[in-house]
Amino acid sequence: VLTEDDKNHIRAIWGHVDNNPEAFGVEALTRLFLAYPATKTYFAHFDLNPGSAQIKAHGKKVVDALTQAVNNLDDIPDALAKLADLHAEKLRVDPVNFGLLGHCILVTIAAHNHGPLKADVALSMDKFLTKVAKTLVAHYR
Repeated sequence: VLTEDDKNHIRAIWGHVDNNPEAFGVEALTRLFLAYPATKTYFAHFDLNPGSAQIKAHGKKVVDALTQAVNNLDDIPDALAKLADLHAEKLRVDPVNFGLLGHCILVTIAAHNHGPLKADVALSMDKFLTKVAKTLVAHYR
């Protein structure tokens, strides 16, 4: 459950991310592909170079979807229902990858935080990204 403090932390941090969604998305995806090379299998048709147009576009889509979740913190499942259905039914992405991407997003946020990410803020973001991942995974049942 996200507390009001969690929601405030998430909104504050996400404001920085949403100011440059393409760059954050590209960096998070690049981290994902470097740290977890098996995730590249879902993007065999992409040019996986960090600056490629496809990675930029998909990175922005990822951040835009998370922005939608941030804007609907009280009903993330409804906000991400179509995305969850797409990934579960059409794309058939291994559900473990959502958690891996969430971790890469958190690392990317921390890397751009202009100093250490405070523990309570990191915890709030982790709770949020975990909730997003669980929302997406729930559509696999």
